[in-house]
Amino acid sequence: MDFKMGGIDTCKPLNNEIANLPTTNAVTMQTPTVPLFNSPDSTLGRHLARRLVQIGITDVFSVPGDFNLTLLDHLVAEPELNLIGCCNELNAGYAADGYARARGVGACVVTFTVGGLSVLNAIAGAYSENLPLICIVGGPNSNDHGTNRILHHTIGLPDFSQELRCFQTVTCHQAVVNNLEDAHELIDTAISTSLKESKPVYISIGCNLPGIPHPTFSRDPVPFVLSPRLSNTMGLEAAVEAAAEFLNKAVKPVLVAGPKMRVAKACDAFVELADGCGYAVAGMPSAKGFVPEHHPHFIGTYWGAVSTAFCAEIVESADAYLFAGPIFNDYSSVGYSLLLKKEKAIIVQPDRVTVGNGPAFGCVLMRDFLSALAKRLKHNPTSYENYHRIYVPEGHPLKCEPKEALRVNVLFQHIQNMLSGDSAVIAETGDSWFNCQKLKLPQGCGYEFQMQYGSIGWSVGATLGYAQAAPEKRVIACIGDGSFQVTAQDISTMLRCGQRTIIFLINNGGYTIEVEIHDGPYNVIKNWNYTGLVDAIHNGEGKCWTTKVYCEEELVEAIETANGAKKDCLCFIEVIVHKDDTSKELLEWGSRVSAANSRPPNPQ
Repeated sequence: MDFKMGGIDTCKPLNNEIANLPTTNAVTMQTPTVPLFNSPDSTLGRHLARRLVQIGITDVFSVPGDFNLTLLDHLVAEPELNLIGCCNELNAGYAADGYARARGVGACVVTFTVGGLSVLNAIAGAYSENLPLICIVGGPNSNDHGTNRILHHTIGLPDFSQELRCFQTVTCHQAVVNNLEDAHELIDTAISTSLKESKPVYISIGCNLPGIPHPTFSRDPVPFVLSPRLSNTMGLEAAVEAAAEFLNKAVKPVLVAGPKMRVAKACDAFVELADGCGYAVAGMPSAKGFVPEHHPHFIGTYWGAVSTAFCAEIVESADAYLFAGPIFNDYSSVGYSLLLKKEKAIIVQPDRVTVGNGPAFGCVLMRDFLSALAKRLKHNPTSYENYHRIYVPEGHPLKCEPKEALRVNVLFQHIQNMLSGDSAVIAETGDSWFNCQKLKLPQGCGYEFQMQYGSIGWSVGATLGYAQAAPEKRVIACIGDGSFQVTAQDISTMLRCGQRTIIFLINNGGYTIEVEIHDGPYNVIKNWNYTGLVDAIHNGEGKCWTTKVYCEEELVEAIETANGAKKDCLCFIEVIVHKDDTSKELLEWGSRVSAANSRPPNPQ
């Protein structure tokens, strides 16, 4: 017997959109084999494993602990699920973050409190970046709740809610499963909420529950049918009318893409608008990769004083600008120094539109608004024509003398030449933000970095997760030495998974981004033999190749090897550069952020 049911598209998200959840098309599914009640399959553990597979997760990142071992048995038993053991919980969380960026949703499993509080920082980062992430914790035995017992892995109090309270501020939903009667509902509500809200959720499962049969788990979970969010029709029409009037009377309007376009699933609608109106199109730094850079009217990254050449001049001189999903924090505004005027701006958030100083329209979805607006705007290429008039092609780095010490700008010139539609770039917090921002992404090339949260070390775990979620792409990770020291261990997991990432370890002897904000002896780190460390982690198991480069000739040879003889290996290239070799953008940005950080208190 067949039946029809709306389902979740578990394919890799298009245009870097998170959790594509089509609701209009039905899919035909065979009725699954129903396990009999009291059979070994009618368990909470099996239900959770099947549910994860159903929403598109094929890999779960974990660290075992005594409270989650039984649950891990059931995840291992699921043939369509691959359990990946990480070296620590922080990296497991970062890996789930990277996986969610490529696949649409990610998951990690840790143990109670000691694991939960370790992964907490990564979950907070995923929350800030609007990523659906299922954080599963193996909790205490259900009989211990409400007793006066003191358990290990706690702070020594009989109150077991400390971990839950910590997660409440960095997840959109929390579920503590202490009995089987409502476990089905709690788990499904948490997972569906993560997909709908595009935020992490927390699920704690008592360690004695995963393997016990229960009638609520006597059949395969029915696929979710998530109700689509709809715009208020009258509000949408009013918002489009107000915005069209505002933009159509402008002389040289521009469009700027922001990071919330991903959670709003509005990347395609933004391109539709850009195609229709003819305006110059820019992207905020944290939206890099959301707008195709081969678009004929793309003018680069708008980042205030550190924008792509000639981009800020066009944006800030415009008499109207539409920002789709912006986040104006101290980093993206270069220490609050953007030369923008509110009365010239249309701010489009995922479910709200504000035109100038007013009016504002709620319950209007960004993708609906942009798509409708595209049909109402007059074609006006003035801002792009102005850009084209003043544009001067960028120069190239000075040619290196033979065996001259390698410069960072030369390194990134060669990384640019490596990019294709089959690659993806992961940029670590630091000067890689600025150097990678200048890379021109070919069509199909992925790009990720963590700008809102900016946690150093994020990229190691995120690279692991992204590469696992998108094995068809070769990931190129640009990581500073200071950041690498925080999370280096999970190079080990990349090798166990057979990944073929290319890692450029940029060794300049310290926390360069912090040096440019506020220098001090604390920004100098102990130098490691990074290739030696990775060789030790490799230990003859898996495919790994390492090299250390000091000059352009060695870099060229290393890249040829990584793309040739070692193309199926994890390639770790340690690049030795001068401690003061930074991008000009970091120098400018650092001084402005420093000024913002050092503002004196307001008079009382």
